[in-house]
Amino acid sequence: MLPDADELAEVLVELAVPHEDVNELVRMGRRVMDDPELRRFLEHSVDELVRGLGEAEDPVVLPDLDWPAGALQRCFPAYVFVAALPHAREYHRARGIPDDVSRRTLADLGRNMAVHRRRYGRAGVQSPRWLTRHFRGELYQLGRLQFERMRYGPWNRRALAAAGPDIATGAPCLSVHVPDFLGPLSPQSCDRSLALAGEFFPRHFPEEPYQVALCHSWLLDPQLKEYLPADSNIVRFQERFRLAPEDERPEDSEPLQFVFGDAELPLDSLPRRTVLERAVGDHLRAGRHWYIGRGWFPLTEFGPGAAMSS
Repeated sequence: MLPDADELAEVLVELAVPHEDVNELVRMGRRVMDDPELRRFLEHSVDELVRGLGEAEDPVVLPDLDWPAGALQRCFPAYVFVAALPHAREYHRARGIPDDVSRRTLADLGRNMAVHRRRYGRAGVQSPRWLTRHFRGELYQLGRLQFERMRYGPWNRRALAAAGPDIATGAPCLSVHVPDFLGPLSPQSCDRSLALAGEFFPRHFPEEPYQVALCHSWLLDPQLKEYLPADSNIVRFQERFRLAPEDERPEDSEPLQFVFGDAELPLDSLPRRTVLERAVGDHLRAGRHWYIGRGWFPLTEFGPGAAMSS
């Protein structure tokens, strides 16, 4: 199921796993393969992950390892993704997906582990459920943005009803995600990503005509415009979307986690080095809250390269 020690190290580096985590993962990998119970659990987890590969349906939830808290429990999902890697690559090849897109997409494992290390100072997988999308062929990194294949369902219809998308339940749509550790969210980089998506999905998923993009993110909270310049990257990103009314439930942890790396930091300790840091921290210190914004836009609005209807 897992490569030998030498090859495992190479695979981990290829998946952008932080170099300071590689030796520990290789060492524990031997234990996983030598312990019959851990090996059986690994095989079961991989079977769950790759069942129905490529189906853009409900997210897969990996089973939890019933093991004492520690490095092995924190890192075990990484072994599941490494063991599932041949299945993901085979699916990509069958769809004709270029090797560079495949490599950059699956390297989100390393980004996820870097987020964990930034927050906790030790090896671990921050959000295994999020990464199942990459290894199941549901999500692709195309330039600065990630695009997730999904179906327009009742939840999206309720969240976006007031924003007016005219799309049938069950219709294919793309969910836009903004990964961390990938430079500025400039308008030019977003335009390039949309152009890439406009070529990618009709070519590799011609049976799924995509006409709208959706996004739900703290980056779409309209309150950010109170603090950021009109020409800032975040404000210009927001303006691509037709926004739904503000959600009723505060989500203060989201901007704290993404801006400062730790949602548990005391408010009085938050740095004020950048305009965004000052915006997020000062807003909370004033007793106000942040919310997840929800929006959409027709893909045809961004030029011929972004038109994805068949």
